[in-house]
Amino acid sequence: MAQLHNRISRKELKELIQNDPTPRTTISFYNYVHIDDPVKFRNDLYVAFKQLGVLGRIYIAQEGINAQMSVPTANFEAFKTHLYSLDGFNGLRLNIAVDDDARLNDPVGQGKSFFVLDIKVRNKIVADGINDPSFDMRNKGRYVNAEQMNELLKDKETVVIDMRNHYEYEVGHFDNALEIPSDTFREQLPMAVDMMKENKDKNIIMYCTGGIRCEKASAYMLHQGFKNVFHLEGGIINYAKQIKEKGLDSKFIGKNFVFDERLGERITPDIIAHCHQCGKPADTHTNCKNDGCHLLFIQCEECAAKYDGCCSKECQTVYNMPVEEQKKLRAGIDKGRMVFNKSKAGRLRPKLNEKKKF
Repeated sequence: MAQLHNRISRKELKELIQNDPTPRTTISFYNYVHIDDPVKFRNDLYVAFKQLGVLGRIYIAQEGINAQMSVPTANFEAFKTHLYSLDGFNGLRLNIAVDDDARLNDPVGQGKSFFVLDIKVRNKIVADGINDPSFDMRNKGRYVNAEQMNELLKDKETVVIDMRNHYEYEVGHFDNALEIPSDTFREQLPMAVDMMKENKDKNIIMYCTGGIRCEKASAYMLHQGFKNVFHLEGGIINYAKQIKEKGLDSKFIGKNFVFDERLGERITPDIIAHCHQCGKPADTHTNCKNDGCHLLFIQCEECAAKYDGCCSKECQTVYNMPVEEQKKLRAGIDKGRMVFNKSKAGRLRPKLNEKKKF
């Protein structure tokens, strides 16, 4: 019987991949397509991808697939051939990373954005909170490419909506893009409708990292009675690729946050965010080195050295304790979802809970 799950520790896998000189390519894709048996589809895909040396994070549901992965460059064509052979997948757009060496200070190397193959079956590939049975993903907004996006942005009556989380928006976004003030997609959908209720006759463009969230958001806006709804085809990743290929001006400023080891792709040289500890211009996301915290936040090089890569002096103290003492301190503590959240005091605090970080 074929192996259907990883049996090696993630720490060991990370070391193996970091020391492997094999060139790899980081890609992402999604597909809203009906899958009759997600479990069987998942198992078959795991076997095929494992044989090709694919690593990454993939979610499968009856509504489709959402994938971010690292593929051995030599196996890329074989990977694409297999993917395109699946029913409903032929010709599917693949978003190839524009900045595979984004984290130059890390020993990650080209395409080493993932260290394990993790394929999970979920209720939905994007948690949206939509329970209306009449909602139909086939009725979605119109695609726009990079040229069309730039042209629409010239019109002052165009409204651009960023369907990403705050920590993504903070390091990079399109000119004059509206931020939906929530860090969960399910909350953003009704908020976007409410924010745009006075703009139903305007052109509304929605965008996200790779297209999966804004495509669903555009369908939801149409479902709510909006008419002129567009969404950026392939998201920021594809936009960056197109402007580079066609020599266009980038209307996206800064860095594109990505959900892998790189934590960001540089689109333009602009640094529009600030270190969450000292306030200096910075846009490098990191996770607090304290294993009992792992808060996601922005840290400049000076603060990284000052705090040993930790988010606070408290976490730095714990980080420098013997490992066994650290384990005792964090035993039984649920960290929740730890991401930096703005506050008027400008301090670091965890999202969704305020429990002690260590």
